Amino acid sequence: MAKHLTTADRPSWPRRAIVTAGMPYGNKGLHFGHVGGVFVPADFYARFLRDRLGRENVMFVSGTDCYGSPIMEGYRKKVDAGEFEGSIRDYVQGNHDRQAKTLRDFEISCDLYGGSGLEPALRVHERMTAEVVNRLHEQGKLEKLSTKQFYDPRAGQFLNGRQVIGRCPIQGCKSEKAYADECDLGHQFEPEELIAPKSALTGEVPELRPVDNLYFDLPSYLDAIKRHTKELEADETVRPVVSKTMEEWLLPAQLYIQVKFREAFEAVRGELPEHTVTESPDGKGSFVVTFPSWKERDAAHEPLGRGGVRFRSGKALVPFRITGNITWGVPVPDIDGCHDLTCWCWPESLWAPISFSRTVLARNEAAGAMDAPGAEVAAHDAAIAETDAPDVIARPAYAHASLDWHDWWCSDDAKVYQFIGQDNIYFYCVAQTALWEALGWNLRQTTVAANYHILYMGKKASSSSQTPPPLAEELLDHYTAEQLRAHWISLGLGEKPVSFSPKAFDTRETGKNPDGSPLLARDDKRVIDPALKEGAMLTGVFNRLARSCFYAVAEKEGDGSAVRTGCIPAGEPSAAVLEACEQAVLAFERDMYRFELHHALGVCDTFLRAANKRWSDASKAAKNVAAEGDAERGDELMRAALVDAFQELRVAAILMHGIVPAGTELICEHFNVAPETFFSWEHVLQATDEFVRGLGEEPGEHRVRPLPPRFDFFSKHESQY
Repeated sequence: MAKHLTTADRPSWPRRAIVTAGMPYGNKGLHFGHVGGVFVPADFYARFLRDRLGRENVMFVSGTDCYGSPIMEGYRKKVDAGEFEGSIRDYVQGNHDRQAKTLRDFEISCDLYGGSGLEPALRVHERMTAEVVNRLHEQGKLEKLSTKQFYDPRAGQFLNGRQVIGRCPIQGCKSEKAYADECDLGHQFEPEELIAPKSALTGEVPELRPVDNLYFDLPSYLDAIKRHTKELEADETVRPVVSKTMEEWLLPAQLYIQVKFREAFEAVRGELPEHTVTESPDGKGSFVVTFPSWKERDAAHEPLGRGGVRFRSGKALVPFRITGNITWGVPVPDIDGCHDLTCWCWPESLWAPISFSRTVLARNEAAGAMDAPGAEVAAHDAAIAETDAPDVIARPAYAHASLDWHDWWCSDDAKVYQFIGQDNIYFYCVAQTALWEALGWNLRQTTVAANYHILYMGKKASSSSQTPPPLAEELLDHYTAEQLRAHWISLGLGEKPVSFSPKAFDTRETGKNPDGSPLLARDDKRVIDPALKEGAMLTGVFNRLARSCFYAVAEKEGDGSAVRTGCIPAGEPSAAVLEACEQAVLAFERDMYRFELHHALGVCDTFLRAANKRWSDASKAAKNVAAEGDAERGDELMRAALVDAFQELRVAAILMHGIVPAGTELICEHFNVAPETFFSWEHVLQATDEFVRGLGEEPGEHRVRPLPPRFDFFSKHESQY
């Protein structure tokens, strides 16, 4: 039996909040995993927080990750194939524009979906990067290290990370697709550890040549990260996968060596730095060599390699690279004799959301100057010159409560909620934790909602598989955005990987056509589309409740019913309805606080079905009484039924707003109330009469907007009819 909740159970919320979503690379459009696994949950949460805290107190930012070797390699391949003309910035801009359109089509409501290398955030991000790098240097947390980088003698150039392909050297990792210092599962390692490297340019085995770069002293924050991991482990709002993944990186510096290399290991053991050996429990597999730190472990690579000993590294904290020598990147200041370097894309992507936030606030400030008495274009230009805002920023719809970015990222009464995929936990929860500590700016450690991967047709989504997954934009040829938003939220990706199996793309053979050709699942009427389960609730239950309310009060010539006034009827909802509304609101809020978004949707589903049944039973009873000749009693029963139904419809629309914004905003429009008032949680527990009085009107006199005939608040996709 579900716990009976009271208002004393309500969680506390921050005064203001930042919501971010992981940054997609600027070398392609968005696949469905980007949108369904990260952006839709983040948008749901941001919309909820705007309603809960006030839209001026919430900022939702994200953007295209414009730099890095995947983008350089994607651009090179397109140019070499004659498929693209223009600069690399043009290439990224085109992909960014495509991503932004996809997000708009899925009703993602970022205050800014920017680009780390594009206007309007370009100059802001360059300034932010310089501030961070200089601050880390001032704090003594940067060190110049000479490391090795792959060089292709045949091509005559150093290779960026994605121009080297090999196998991951990290113990336990099964990835066969690893690059110079990172595999496709997110594991980090030194270039010399990569197994069987090959140049993507020529297919040759590349050389390793020394280069100088700046590194952040991540290992010195081991104790701080351990403490933070324990705090997260005890926090009910943080998913267990976060702390468990963090713990994997907090082990001693170790090498795993197969037992078959034991004799060769013993031959060079005397040349190794201080270490201990842990034997393989069964004498098979690998034995473990543990070192005092990463320095001794890395020093062991050379004698082991010379002795023909193959090894894999265990996960452990190592210096976090800040710079690289590729030209396509954010420039960094010259420090410790390092010149003409750019920032490695991963560190700068961690503070990119701060840059995007500063861009949004600068836009607010510039717009404020335009609103001042007598302000014209000159005032606008002056405001831009004095702030971070470049002149391409569009005028905002509304201003945020504070224009100082520190109030959002560094204040004790603010929180940052970051939605990411599980493979990025290392960067956002390990590296970022230490970086924020090192900067000494009182940056708030973020609350991370890490989702598992969405599978495709029961398997890991892969563009190279026999059934490559569709891009997000392709799904809209078969489904509405709101059908997909509701379905993706229902999957519960915070708990485990779940398959997304849209029937419209299902090419499994389920039988034979009359002509003997294979019958595919997508064409088989017997196959139910799992992607439409939640959509059916929208187009059925939710639609019926909303339409019934508005049609029942509509003025109708020749119908003398007392409820047909064009207004929401006055009256106190029944005790059962008020109780149902309160329990739904409190349960929904509790689930949102815990990031159990699929449970929050489940609360709405149960509440809507009960409300629809209550309306159906009560309205039928009223019609039956009227049909038996007691029109007055029938009108009274219908009025009571509508009072209950409008109460439940308003609460349902508020709760579902973040999941299906377009449809619920249509409901708000026909309630004839301003959205910022209608969706505000300040009024969510009020009875309708009290809510109407707050509008400055008398109960029973608030007119709704008439509904056209056969109107749908939630529609099926045209292909589904």
